Amino acid sequence: QVQLQESGPGLVKPSQTLSLTCTVSGGSITASYYYWTWIRQPPGRGLEWMGTIHSSGNTDFSPSLESRASISRDTSKNQFTLQLTTVTPEDTAVYYCARAGTNWSFDYWGQGTQVTVSY
Repeated sequence: QVQLQESGPGLVKPSQTLSLTCTVSGGSITASYYYWTWIRQPPGRGLEWMGTIHSSGNTDFSPSLESRASISRDTSKNQFTLQLTTVTPEDTAVYYCARAGTNWSFDYWGQGTQVTVSY
């Protein structure tokens, strides 16, 4: 059973960098043909795909976020980390990490973590 758990600050000030880590258990983030993804849901809005790190280590990002977002990984800890620079209140959302297979079907999700951008 694969489990994902998000961790990071619940409150970030505007213009700062948001950093969230997803710790994975029950499966390796380097296992072939899986896409480890960050998704967020702003209040009152739908899910937004932010970016993905492939099992190969390659990354892809939403065009609307690629100038501010990065994803890295620590294979020794089986973790991957999202960094989002220069945050604004519009980045307030519940942030999820999730796993997808090659058909982009998401089969495992973290429980989500609320991030509020405010002074």
